[in-house]
Amino acid sequence: MILVTGGAGFIGSHLVDHLTRDNQHVRVLEHPNANVDHLPLNKIELVRADIRDISAVNQAVRGCDQVYHLAADPNLWRRNRGEFDAINHVAAVHVMRAALDAGAQRVLYVSTESILTSTKPTLGKVEDARFQEQDMIGPYCLSKFRAERSAFELAATGAPVIVCSPTLPIGPGDRNQTPPTRLAVAFCRGKIPAYLDCEFNLIDARDAAAGLIRAMQRGRTNVRYLIGAHNTRLVHWLELLARITNRPAPRKKVPYVVALAAGWISELWADNASHRMPMATVTGVRLTRRSMYFDPSASLTELGLQPRSVEESTRDAVRWYQEQKWLEPLS
Repeated sequence: MILVTGGAGFIGSHLVDHLTRDNQHVRVLEHPNANVDHLPLNKIELVRADIRDISAVNQAVRGCDQVYHLAADPNLWRRNRGEFDAINHVAAVHVMRAALDAGAQRVLYVSTESILTSTKPTLGKVEDARFQEQDMIGPYCLSKFRAERSAFELAATGAPVIVCSPTLPIGPGDRNQTPPTRLAVAFCRGKIPAYLDCEFNLIDARDAAAGLIRAMQRGRTNVRYLIGAHNTRLVHWLELLARITNRPAPRKKVPYVVALAAGWISELWADNASHRMPMATVTGVRLTRRSMYFDPSASLTELGLQPRSVEESTRDAVRWYQEQKWLEPLS
């Protein structure tokens, strides 16, 4: 039996699809409020529980040889900032420990590229790099860093724990609209006339899921597998979206100080009035000052993963947005 926490999420749903198509026995642990209609419910065992529910987690990991832990809050804002640590760190550590105590032969923890950012022009290879709490920006990054650190600590004791860090996922299937999808949809709707200059690494969520499977099958402990693909600047990705959707390409660049002020104002409004996810977040804006160009070649070579192109992923994503009625069909 294979357990996937967060199996209804963006990468998680593609992972579940890969595993079930390979005729694996899959159990999915997903939040009670999550939409799971898109999952192959006739092929999986579904457990509805919050990963902060210790007894439910202890029950879910029983009988599982492999555990993929993806469940997390991927957003950069929560009204209650303390929930980042409770969900992304404390609960994640319990999932890993509970899986090992239950006899799991392999446990894979899914980290994030946002804790690998650097003030240097390029960070390069990060498979063996280690970081400090003071390097983290915002409560989301700190919570994910602490969970990853605990995963490496478990691996150092000889536990079969593998760490993977996908870069920014794009493509079809992001029903909860993680930050890259939320940005892409807003741009395609004409709501982003200007851009903040930044750089990042993109990977198709379908390829990220395939990479996680390969890491589970052949990955080594005490190594961080960087599941990434293409380095690009935000303006170039927006220009690609503009070509696909026949929209004007962005021309105006927003100064950093203006974007940061907008992030503070947006969060203040979200905290005290709307209680809804702000378009701009302070953590997101601050991350644009970091280099998020990476060299994933070592990880990709070891895992034998060949990601598809950014253009293919983006075109597939736009078609999927249209299927969801988030965008009007192209003329």
